[in-house]
Amino acid sequence: MKKERLTRGNKREGASLPIAPSKLELPEQYAELFLEIKTKVSSSRLRVVMSANSALVMLYWEIGQSILRRQKQEGWGAKVIDRLSYDLRDAFPDMQGFSPRNLLFMRAFAENYPDSEKVKQLVSQLPWGHIILLMQRVKMPRQQDWYMSQSILHGWSRNILALQISNQSYERQGKAVNNFTATLPPADSDMATQVFKDPYLFDFLGTADPRREREVEQALVDHIQKFLLELGNGFAFVGRQVHLEVGDSDFYIDLLFYHLKLRCYVVVELKVVPFDPAFVGTLNLYLSAVDDLLRHPDDKPTIGLLLCRSKSQLVVEYALRDFNKPIGVADWETQITRALPKELASSLPSIEEIEAELQSELKTN
Repeated sequence: MKKERLTRGNKREGASLPIAPSKLELPEQYAELFLEIKTKVSSSRLRVVMSANSALVMLYWEIGQSILRRQKQEGWGAKVIDRLSYDLRDAFPDMQGFSPRNLLFMRAFAENYPDSEKVKQLVSQLPWGHIILLMQRVKMPRQQDWYMSQSILHGWSRNILALQISNQSYERQGKAVNNFTATLPPADSDMATQVFKDPYLFDFLGTADPRREREVEQALVDHIQKFLLELGNGFAFVGRQVHLEVGDSDFYIDLLFYHLKLRCYVVVELKVVPFDPAFVGTLNLYLSAVDDLLRHPDDKPTIGLLLCRSKSQLVVEYALRDFNKPIGVADWETQITRALPKELASSLPSIEEIEAELQSELKTN
């Protein structure tokens, strides 16, 4: 006897109903699980249309919770996911996102974020693709929270989020050696500390090893958009080789920025050699001159950022100790090790493996 051909999914152009998994012995409570999830999907469809992302993420979390709870209670295996995927797509042929792989991500999502309030307040503000990326690439909860909050705050696309994770932005934030606690009020000191990182990654400059400050400076200006992204949110580019006339002498600042949140100028000096304490004296002069010649009465004290190829933290701390101008010192690199420890490798499918699928899975009707 010929098998009956499936035709329901062909009502929509280019769509077809998935082939049912081979018959298997389903747990007694499987029908109850399917009905539970089917009810959640039905009740959420209007909310998905009205508030696509938040409702979709919350729906995925609820589905993941249901699967997780049943598997823990009943000890169900992975084959149930395949059947559940088939039945959900059969019940909701006009909806996407119920592939076995995406259901596995929903389960992992619920397992990673058991607190529903956190999901509502923070995670649901991110697109589903961002959440999958974070589960794939970031394993520590505190780091996940940081990347989430930064993505929401700055409106990072998934590509920018991936770049920030790859560049280990969390590990580098707030690491510049500085004298901010001794030279700035507590609130300003705390903010300034978080603004500056160590090291700064200039991998967009390529593999070349520039020998002169002017070469680095020109390359950074040529890639100003990427440079600003690496500096972080709030930096506005003022100029390059900004002229300062002090007495009968002329001085030129490598790069001058204004930070919108700190409400102050930021003088950036570039060095292609290791840190030398003499650099601090010159930078201190520039800060004093900017405060006198450029700073508006409403601006806060100018901050200096000295970027070197390497440094001794102890030497930098001694060099900054008795200066009353706020200065940070950090390394700059053109490459950084991005490999994750093997024990942190995810057991879930990689982003690359599902990227094409997500293009259709994340569409809402």
